[in-house]
Amino acid sequence: MTYRVCFVCTGNICRSPMAESVFRARVAEAGLDGLVEVDSAGTGGWHEGDDADPRTVSVLDEHGYGTGHTARQFRPSWFDHLDLVIALDTDHLKTLRRLAPTEEDARKVRLLRSYDPTADADLDVPDPYYGGRAGFEECLEMVEAASAGLLDSVREHLEERPV
Repeated sequence: MTYRVCFVCTGNICRSPMAESVFRARVAEAGLDGLVEVDSAGTGGWHEGDDADPRTVSVLDEHGYGTGHTARQFRPSWFDHLDLVIALDTDHLKTLRRLAPTEEDARKVRLLRSYDPTADADLDVPDPYYGGRAGFEECLEMVEAASAGLLDSVREHLEERPV
């Protein structure tokens, strides 16, 4: 059975597509691409149908990650088929938990940086949209740092599932 992970930020053009691309690469490197499905969305629909921000694409390309992406808005009905919903900051976490139809669904929502054992007390991945390229590089560093721990957690869940 496929394990489904969806990364969520505000507009689905900066942080969440970056996290999706990085985590998809980690899943493939681990040989789990047939077992784990990776996706992303935004809490709002302002950019629905748009490509990822050009700065996101540039940073991902420069670091060897794939960049095909079309922005879309997260829908509460998706909780039914998702195993894990990864929020990029605490505002997204709160929004997603409010959208969750059940308590069980709300428990599926986690902060990305909660998987980074070296993260400081602030677990938010800052929104790079209104800044320069350095903010996108910082975002990538945070996403990469959390991806190993997230992959370990997903691997544990896969091992616990009945065959």
